[in-house]
Amino acid sequence: MNAEKLKKEFVAYLLLIAGSALFAIGDVMFVNPYLMAPGGTYGLSNVLNTVWPWKISLYAICMDVPLLIIGTLILGPRFGIKTIVSTILIFLFTYILEATWGYNPVIHGGIFDQKEADSMVAIVGNGGFFVPDYFLNTVVAGLIYGVAIGLIFRSGATSGGSDIISMILHKYTKISLGTLVLIVDSCITLTTLIAFKDIKLPIYSIIIIYIESKIIDLVVEGTKSYKTAFIVTERIEEVRDFIINDLHRGGTCFAGTGLYQGSERRMIYVTLDRTDLIKLKSNIRHIDPLAFINVIDSAEIMGLGFKALPED
Repeated sequence: MNAEKLKKEFVAYLLLIAGSALFAIGDVMFVNPYLMAPGGTYGLSNVLNTVWPWKISLYAICMDVPLLIIGTLILGPRFGIKTIVSTILIFLFTYILEATWGYNPVIHGGIFDQKEADSMVAIVGNGGFFVPDYFLNTVVAGLIYGVAIGLIFRSGATSGGSDIISMILHKYTKISLGTLVLIVDSCITLTTLIAFKDIKLPIYSIIIIYIESKIIDLVVEGTKSYKTAFIVTERIEEVRDFIINDLHRGGTCFAGTGLYQGSERRMIYVTLDRTDLIKLKSNIRHIDPLAFINVIDSAEIMGLGFKALPED
């Protein structure tokens, strides 16, 4: 292994360790004290931990290990060593936090003793009585979960856990993987309603999942936003010159046939960041007032001038 590859692996494992530690912090300090279950084996473990007290980490590892084994047998060896390492690290960090911190909330409106709690509306957590601040705690939990899982993804590991159930169901059904993940996580989230008879718990759990998904995209993809433009114009050379000389971008030119008149038309395909797109739109009207432009969001752009292609 050369020095460059060794450095990348070292950074990847640092991200994996940091992501696993953050995930444990989010679960033990923010999600569990508020009796929420934002999907995954740790979400279900939070519910089990409250209904039948046992450590979250032990519940989770008892589900994660069999799921990894079953998933490997059914789906093949697609779960790499980093996913296994991540599973172990999250278990260890969660276990340590449970043993040292307990299940006390970080965000709350005050912690009270039994006498004080009897005289006010308070929630009972494993660490005592506290006045909850659901909204702020939900936002912070979503941010922490998102950064944690984003770092784990950046390291090259996968989430494993309940996602394996979705992968197995996907193999034997025609339902898309994304839909199955949503169904599985929603079922786990709804266990809070069944266990605690409180409708706001699954609602806040879903908010956590939504915030988490947005933060994962930011961590994995970055803040750079790209747009893909399809430009149909009679002044193809002038538009081409503007893109190349003023925006310093490349593109591809296609030949096609118009549906209405059947005449031959030429179209430019180009991918730009948000700033360059604004420049293009503000100038193309002067080049060709009759130009037709279709702009679409690009989830990910790889190749020369953009994000590097992934290595094996």
